[in-house]
Amino acid sequence: MSRIGKKPIELPAGVTVSIADREITVNGKLGSLKWTCHPDMTVTLDDQKKRVLCSRKEDTRQNRALHGLTRALIQNMVIGVSQGYEKRLEIQGVGYLGAIDKDILQLRVGFSNEVHKKIPPDLNVTCPDQTHIVVQGMDKQKVGQFAAEVRAIRKPEPYKGKGIRYEGEHVHHKAGKTAQ
Repeated sequence: MSRIGKKPIELPAGVTVSIADREITVNGKLGSLKWTCHPDMTVTLDDQKKRVLCSRKEDTRQNRALHGLTRALIQNMVIGVSQGYEKRLEIQGVGYLGAIDKDILQLRVGFSNEVHKKIPPDLNVTCPDQTHIVVQGMDKQKVGQFAAEVRAIRKPEPYKGKGIRYEGEHVHHKAGKTAQ
């Protein structure tokens, strides 16, 4: 039995879940998220104890994997509509900076031209200063995806450490060819 899948999902105050056929809708103070679960998974709502339970029909390898995945995705939706998700990026390098103009993230990260990245409408992206970027939103996948795409524009390089990295990320530095 999946250890993650069999754990119930506790619903915090202010979060409501509705299940229609296989479509799960989670509403909270930050908004609403929808997801359609796999036909082999069964999701039930226990209104008395304010929790959601996931179960599987068969014990095949795929269903065991989907059991934990289903529970994790619903848990992420519950956390997303109640608290939200946040990723912080920092820009390191001389002359490297970031700014926001309407719905476009502008990055100067050592290329001949500025890099412009369109911000998705359901994410909130801010630059508290020129060397930090904060990505916030309800959907954990979209927040992580956008942060990864921004980081991929200029990954931190191992010699001087210049580039865009997650806040607190350790970049292993290599010795240059003069160190022998």
